[in-house]
Amino acid sequence: MPKMKTKSSAKKRFRVRPGGTVKRGQAFKRHILTKKTTKNKRHLRGAVNVHETNMGHMAQMLPGQGI
Repeated sequence: MPKMKTKSSAKKRFRVRPGGTVKRGQAFKRHILTKKTTKNKRHLRGAVNVHETNMGHMAQMLPGQGI
């Protein structure tokens, strides 16, 4: 039986935490920052968890990670 492969794009963008949650980076923080407010950019700092409604997709993209 062939090996299950991890999506390369997913392994570059997500990290599985020990508790089974998945860490992701914030969107909308890469370019065109001049028109965004300082408050908006401040709230986009740091990493957040993937929402539980998307964890099924994460388990498909990252098999064998214990999700």
